[in-house]
Amino acid sequence: MAEESRNFIEQEIDKDLKEGVYDHVVTRFPPEPNGFLHIGHAKSILLNYGLAKEYNGKFNMRFDDTNPTKEKSEFMDAIIEDVKWLGADYEDRLFHASDYFDKMYENAVKLIKKGKAYVSELTAEEMREYRGTLTEPGKNDPNRDRSVEDNLRLFEEMKSGKVADGAMTLRAKIDMASPNINMRDPIIYRVAHMTHARTGDKWCIYPMYDFAHPIEDAEEGITHSICTLEFEDHRPLYDWVKIECGYENPPRQIEFAKLYLQNVVTGKRYIKKLVEDNIVDGWDDPRLVSIAALRRRGFTPESIQKFVELCGVSKANSTADYAMLEYCIREDLKPKAKRMMAILDPVKLIIDNYPEGQTEMLSIENNKEAPELGSREIPFGKELWIEKEDFMEEPPKKYFRLFPGNEVRLMNAYFVTCTSCVKDENGVVTEIHCTYDPATKGGDSPDGRKVKGTIHWVSADKCGEAEVRLYENIIDEEKGVYNEDGSLNLNPNSITVIKNAKLEPELMEAKAYDKFQFVRNGFFCVDSKDSKDGAPVFNRIVSLKSSFVLPKA
Repeated sequence: MAEESRNFIEQEIDKDLKEGVYDHVVTRFPPEPNGFLHIGHAKSILLNYGLAKEYNGKFNMRFDDTNPTKEKSEFMDAIIEDVKWLGADYEDRLFHASDYFDKMYENAVKLIKKGKAYVSELTAEEMREYRGTLTEPGKNDPNRDRSVEDNLRLFEEMKSGKVADGAMTLRAKIDMASPNINMRDPIIYRVAHMTHARTGDKWCIYPMYDFAHPIEDAEEGITHSICTLEFEDHRPLYDWVKIECGYENPPRQIEFAKLYLQNVVTGKRYIKKLVEDNIVDGWDDPRLVSIAALRRRGFTPESIQKFVELCGVSKANSTADYAMLEYCIREDLKPKAKRMMAILDPVKLIIDNYPEGQTEMLSIENNKEAPELGSREIPFGKELWIEKEDFMEEPPKKYFRLFPGNEVRLMNAYFVTCTSCVKDENGVVTEIHCTYDPATKGGDSPDGRKVKGTIHWVSADKCGEAEVRLYENIIDEEKGVYNEDGSLNLNPNSITVIKNAKLEPELMEAKAYDKFQFVRNGFFCVDSKDSKDGAPVFNRIVSLKSSFVLPKA
């Protein structure tokens, strides 16, 4: 039974170890630093790290910095923070593709000398024409049979800066009639007169990813190169490079299905446009699903680990429901978060028979499901704030909150009975008046009478005020992610900003990333970007209601 529950990658690694192909396991996570990582990358990070941990192996972190036109140190810093936050410990093994540029160049020369690579002078357009189609073979490059000497000389000219960008490339000499289009003499080096962030102007030729990746893996002693499914068709080229370059005990590439989330934007191109058009507040805007955005919104590493675990590892592409990710954070925070009172849409409640000027401190458990979190004291007085939706002058049936003549429980405080309300000139209720029963302190009546409604509150005199942000999907889910022209269907209500929410005093001292359950309103996190000491800003992580049901095992 245990064997059946192992995913297909684990089964393949078990087989390799059993057959002596490898006697240890080394995995890696190799992102290109051209944007922030998103939830899909979290799956790859946690999968690669988890496999290394499971087999008592090693996990490497490596930046694929082979394309200096797109890479930024800002992205590298963000990626390192994300990987560490998720708990994937690469110890001191942080590498860069550029660490191996000399080795890649040596291998390219080796291929030329073996007659396995040649310099091409085709333009990009001609290259496409010669490449053929999925149903028709390609045509040989006019320079395919150049002599080894000529190829070495021209490749040296490319390297020494004598060739303009795009004028020449180095191609692997494989098979222009291959049914796999990736094997039709792919480009392995291009000319690009660009300053590289790490190597400066040492190089003006840069390796292509399909050539660089197997060399990086082999140089680091990676045993299992775990990639997403789009690299499956590239695997023959991956294997060709490592064999032709003469690597012993080379790595093995295994592909798995990407993690897709329904109605969610993950494409770097789209997120970049949202950032540049100031539609979102940077790559870490809490409406996005970049790892930085999820962290800022209030998701925990444990919730993302649980989500990835529930999604599983397979060969078949599938789409996960965002509600499952929300389920994971709810389940993680339920036993961890203090349950605090915050009023997001306030109206004044006045207890007419409560002593004028009196404030008493009431004791409240922080979380009934987690007694170890202890209790706190909060101020109670004659004037309180409650949610507007907790009062109706003319209620429908089965409405058990405040209405004239009805008695309710103020959470952990007293029973109160509504007597009247005050309205402004527009008919909007501005005050609700009631009386309280002093004998019901703590929320129970000594005569045993029951009330059906319980509402939360904060002291009007002793509360704090803060900005609270409520989020919806940035995409208009009813219309789908994309318009016909490829643009995004944006939800105009993706963020609601409440400027003066009324909060328990203790919440005003909360620090960045502190998380709480606001009674009846959801789970909230202190924003790490816009909060200041004594002036926190709260992001709603998730509401309390869930539409997601965990599938039965």
